[in-house]
Amino acid sequence: MNDFSNALDVSVSGLKAQAQRLRHLSENIANADTPGYRRKTISFEAEFQNGSDIGRVETGRVRLDPADLEKVYDPSHPMADESGHFQGSNVNLLIEIADAREAQRSYEANLKMFEQSRQMSADLMSLLQK
Repeated sequence: MNDFSNALDVSVSGLKAQAQRLRHLSENIANADTPGYRRKTISFEAEFQNGSDIGRVETGRVRLDPADLEKVYDPSHPMADESGHFQGSNVNLLIEIADAREAQRSYEANLKMFEQSRQMSADLMSLLQK
């Protein structure tokens, strides 16, 4: 049963990591029009327990995208300087939507792995009871 437990543990860690990624992506999309907002990115790291070769996925630190902020021309904006420009965000909605779709597919793959591991474990238990 330890192998089933390990498979479930790996898929659960993937589900949690992708859920956190989706949370940051949704924050980026929600703040796309916020002046001075920097896009948040998150990295994934492998975590090995007790020297085993079974690795869980852990999220790294949240980082702010160092890309330049968009320069927006709007002289009526309260944050505009003398030239009528202010710093917008560096969020590109096309990239965010593509990343969200990738995170969604990864989440679905981890969920499918979890469901299959659980089903295999249940089938094994029913075979052993016979």
